[in-house]
Amino acid sequence: MKIRKAKISDIKHIHKFVNEFAKKEEMLPRALNELYEGIRDFFIYEEDGTIKGVCALHIVWEDLAEIRSLAVKEEYRRLGIGKSLIKRCLKEARELGIKRVFALTYRSDFFKKAGFHETDKAKLPHKIWGDCLKCPKFPECDEHAVITYL
Repeated sequence: MKIRKAKISDIKHIHKFVNEFAKKEEMLPRALNELYEGIRDFFIYEEDGTIKGVCALHIVWEDLAEIRSLAVKEEYRRLGIGKSLIKRCLKEARELGIKRVFALTYRSDFFKKAGFHETDKAKLPHKIWGDCLKCPKFPECDEHAVITYL
């Protein structure tokens, strides 16, 4: 098992992972240019040369970051890969001095098991005004906000 930072050569894999989940309406789609611009946010879970999962830690503000685009291939779910990716993102957040990490998710129970708790999206104004306004689901978002304090 190896969790590493993403490389340029990973972007098309990340794009495929994320957009497969988006087709099932489990997360929002991401354009290739957006992924290239945010490559430094991404971690890759790789085992024996196979990418099994991806996840990003996106800095939103001086004390706030978001875990986004968490995706694990269907055949590798329930093996702790998603949890490992979240832990790696939280480790980096601590190293950067980030105090709060949140996610918008359809699977709040998964994040609760990792130490997050539900919060009101209105308490995340930097997210709302930065990204949510561009979302086709705004203002009728059906994702749940979860947060943890480091």
